Amino acid sequence: MDTGRKLMPRAERRAQILAAARTAFARDGYAATTIELVARESGVTATIIYRHFAGKPDLYRAVLDDVGDRLRMATSGRVDLVRAAVAAAASDPDGFRLLFRHVAREPEFDSWAADFRSRSSLVAESALPAEIPDPSRRAWAATLLTTLSVETILTWLDADRPAPEETVATAIDAASAALIATIGAP
Repeated sequence: MDTGRKLMPRAERRAQILAAARTAFARDGYAATTIELVARESGVTATIIYRHFAGKPDLYRAVLDDVGDRLRMATSGRVDLVRAAVAAAASDPDGFRLLFRHVAREPEFDSWAADFRSRSSLVAESALPAEIPDPSRRAWAATLLTTLSVETILTWLDADRPAPEETVATAIDAASAALIATIGAP
């Protein structure tokens, strides 16, 4: 008897579930997304999801980790972090929204969100020019520039990408240069 279900290698099935969960969580939020909804969207049963994940919190963390890893890979070693971040957001808007908007609204994931924000600011801080030698100003600038970049990209995504990626990156670069010059001034 053919059930219509396709047997997949474990890693491939997990990736399929993560992709469906990423879309569902970004669209409906954590609270409104159920394992059953993710199962329907991924074309599997809830039982299959529970074979891969202990429950909804575990699934959500796995989605966040997966999306975070993808963003790190897209930006790692890149000289132009802004353009890399814009391109990553354009290729995975659901994932970008989860990382920078949705997880911040979920009290259960406060520590995950705080750790991610901290790591993002450290990456920005390491990319700041020597124009901001004071460590406290440098940390402030890194947090501010990360927020500016993320909010600009989110607004662009929410407006259905009204300008090309290059325009977004150029706008972020211009605003960042002004902030760096101002914060770095004695």
